[in-house]
Amino acid sequence: MPFRLLVPLGLLCLLLPLHHGAPGPEGTAPDPAHYRERVKAMFYHAYNSYLENAFPYDELRPLTCDGHDTWGSFSLTLIDALDTLLILGNVSEFQRVVEVLQDNLDFDIDVNASVFETNIRAFQTPTGMPYGTVNLLHGVNPGETPVTCTAGIGTFIVEFATLSSLTGDSVFEEKARVALMRLWESRSDIGLVGNHIDVLTGKWVAQDAGIGAGVDSYFEYLVKGAILLQDKKLMTMFLEYNKAIRNYTRFDDWYLWVQMYKGTVSMPVFQSLEAYWPGLQSLIGDIDNAMKTFLNYYTVWKQFGGLPEFYNIPQGYTVDKREGYPLRPELIESAMYLYRATGDPTLLELGRDAVESIEKISKVECGFATIKDLRDHKLDNRMESFFLAETVKYLYLLFDPTNFIHNNGSTFDAVITPYGECILGAGGYIFNTEAHPIDPAALHCCRRLKEEQWEVEDLMREFYSLKRSRSRVQKTISSGPWEPPAGPGTFSSPENHSRAREKKPAKQRIPLLSCPSQPFTSKLALLGQVFLDSS
Repeated sequence: MPFRLLVPLGLLCLLLPLHHGAPGPEGTAPDPAHYRERVKAMFYHAYNSYLENAFPYDELRPLTCDGHDTWGSFSLTLIDALDTLLILGNVSEFQRVVEVLQDNLDFDIDVNASVFETNIRAFQTPTGMPYGTVNLLHGVNPGETPVTCTAGIGTFIVEFATLSSLTGDSVFEEKARVALMRLWESRSDIGLVGNHIDVLTGKWVAQDAGIGAGVDSYFEYLVKGAILLQDKKLMTMFLEYNKAIRNYTRFDDWYLWVQMYKGTVSMPVFQSLEAYWPGLQSLIGDIDNAMKTFLNYYTVWKQFGGLPEFYNIPQGYTVDKREGYPLRPELIESAMYLYRATGDPTLLELGRDAVESIEKISKVECGFATIKDLRDHKLDNRMESFFLAETVKYLYLLFDPTNFIHNNGSTFDAVITPYGECILGAGGYIFNTEAHPIDPAALHCCRRLKEEQWEVEDLMREFYSLKRSRSRVQKTISSGPWEPPAGPGTFSSPENHSRAREKKPAKQRIPLLSCPSQPFTSKLALLGQVFLDSS
């Protein structure tokens, strides 16, 4: 899943007793402690190779031991690796890298960046759906194509709602919600969405419907946005999509691609990006179906030692020119969620197989290389940033049941603020689509504090407005008939007052990040819905 600049995402999952594997004969669960250390070593081999050979470029080229820019020329791999350092327990390196990035990172550069990959801006269209690419210095280029993939439109609510909560500026969340709603309104009569749409006209350009590339994180963010924001409408939207997906695309626990208006099969393939789906199913409690689909995908991994980008389901083999495996995390991600929910040792076996395969096939002197072809294990000269952000992180968390990320609410940090006490780090973290965790408690705290702050500000405005109005009345009463004073002190009707309140947020000047942020020693966290409005 693509990169998100604003750190963090997570999920809803019932935490059941875990089965702790131990070394033993073939068929028994792998030893978590052994593989946890193996995964940590994998991370530092890749991380140190990037720092020594590629920084400040976006990504490492592991075969030539140098670097290159890919998504925007802002040291992408280093940003993506940040919270993995915390999850591995390396707080000092996390602090060092934060200082390096603060001193050197600059987004005001003349670079065309993917809006989806960087999650920044470009929503000024007639439909409210964003362009696919934006220049970070100049905005949308005049000749920019208006055709954007569905995921590129619907994958903003987690980060943008977080940004609105932390800054007090609602415009970010509003833009993301409009984009979500426009996609919802554009679905077909049978309840499906296509793959690419024209953001100027709202017309579907690619009408293939499925759960994979070009669509995937739209569905993911409906679920995660619903959990993060306690938003029933977003969950209802996903559940309606889920019905249509099961009715038209599901066959024997595989998910095919179909024509969005007719439901007829257009591509009987499994894409590696679809492997996130069992994990998403686990978040809505559909464990049985999630495990069935996961086991289908796991058979493909066993066949090749990785997931090819495309797999022809009827033929049981790779698709021409789609035989590669760029070390994607999605199947490992699903294994982590399902293991937390079930404790099934089969899920640890996938983790073991992933470690063994990646180390055997992909490890080179300067990191880990993309597998160009799973049939002969030829390598490509690229290590994408998601390898450190997601693949290694999910592997480590799969084998580390006591990691703070898996906190079930038994421990937390209490932070005293000018507005009262806030609870942070109690669990329930939401992973964004690049596996960066967001603490929903922090959002709940900041949003609540902002609302209380706004209420106080409203009362103060009313009070001073009333004083100014009375003062003006006293000044004019001796010089003739009284007339309502103009300007800020004007007494208004309830209707006018309501309209004034609706415009209020645009005029507020609230300091950025005025909600107390966690110290580095405070923990992130994830997995599980723990904070409700009544808490």
